[in-house]
Amino acid sequence: MILCIDCGNTNTVFSIWNGDAFIATWRTASDHRQTADQYYTWLSTLMSLKGIQADISEVIISSTVPRVVFNLRVLCDRYFNCRPLVVGKPDCHLPVAPRVDQGTTVGPDRLVNTVAGYDRHGGDLIVVDFGTATTFDVVDHDGAYIGGVIAPGVNTSLEALHMAAAALPHVDVTKPQTAIGTNTVACIQSGIYWGYVGLVEGIVRQIRQERDRPMSVIATGGLAPLFDQGTDIFDSVEEDLTMHGLVLINRYNRDLTTA
Repeated sequence: MILCIDCGNTNTVFSIWNGDAFIATWRTASDHRQTADQYYTWLSTLMSLKGIQADISEVIISSTVPRVVFNLRVLCDRYFNCRPLVVGKPDCHLPVAPRVDQGTTVGPDRLVNTVAGYDRHGGDLIVVDFGTATTFDVVDHDGAYIGGVIAPGVNTSLEALHMAAAALPHVDVTKPQTAIGTNTVACIQSGIYWGYVGLVEGIVRQIRQERDRPMSVIATGGLAPLFDQGTDIFDSVEEDLTMHGLVLINRYNRDLTTA
């Protein structure tokens, strides 16, 4: 079985792939102080509670937090007796190399989403990921990542607004019933929600103009279903996109070593 680990700036997701499907997925806060022993205690307890006896033989990691990777490597070596594949490292190969400015480091999450998006939808694709940052990944006709856009994430913007304006409360992200708010909370919710709908639609429109060709748009990330309610720009919403990409990259590298 394969353990797929997606470590973002806010949360880290662990999923177990049995060869046909993901049989379990768990989420924890991303914390570089978390030791390998703590990870294993947490993970093995959750597996036991669900009655899962997984024989994990392979691990693949995508991490936007470099300091977390060391303890995840120790976890794999100590408890699963394997060396993890880490997306973005030289020994982790992609089906198609990214085409960006020389010396540019592309976030591993963006590479993984590119591979997964191309597998499911083909090329000429825009992947919108609602995470700590809201990212737009542009996938060429052959599946290569060719660049994109990084904007502040929804919750990041809310937190910044709350910190910068002491009189404004911290609110939850939700779709307001009307654009015109009649109280402070409703005004903030409208500004965030419809502001991000406008941001997504505007950036997608600009990318399509620059590419001068039809471009499909898919959304992923925890807030994707919420924003899908306010726009018809998404062709698909896929919450498991990153994990699907990790399985594909792991399979591609395994095939290379056995060829």
